[in-house]
Amino acid sequence: MFETTIEADQRLPVIWLVRDFAATPDKLFRAHTDPGLFVRWVGPDAMTTRIDHWEARRGGSWRYVSSENGAEYWFRGCFHEVRPDRIVQTFTYEAEPDGVALETLWFEDLGGGRTRLRTRSLVDSFEGRDAWLRSGMEVGVNEGYAKLERMFLDGTV
Repeated sequence: MFETTIEADQRLPVIWLVRDFAATPDKLFRAHTDPGLFVRWVGPDAMTTRIDHWEARRGGSWRYVSSENGAEYWFRGCFHEVRPDRIVQTFTYEAEPDGVALETLWFEDLGGGRTRLRTRSLVDSFEGRDAWLRSGMEVGVNEGYAKLERMFLDGTV
């Protein structure tokens, strides 16, 4: 298992995530664009996720809800670019509609069936970035990626 690195850029309101996976770029890309796979790994272990709509294509949009103990957390965004080596999308937590992030995900082939995922999330302010970092996002990121890694290992993806 690999660890996720989460770093705040000191010059810009950006969060960087980096993680290596024991999977090919094609499999990692598929796990991020296939809604049936995405709902199985995204977010903390204690939550379940349901897709409202999902169009993983340039100009498409997405919306999903994550639930825990009756509480619902809605997220939405638009896909600006969807290609095997990169996804560019917006990301909004609907309870904070002014906090739109622009995310870019890169799928870097490391060879030997391994891929490095690099994600850059540009938020609207340093305060917004720091609030994301204080929100406990690392729990959802780490638990979600651990689920995804298990899906690669058991052949689900």
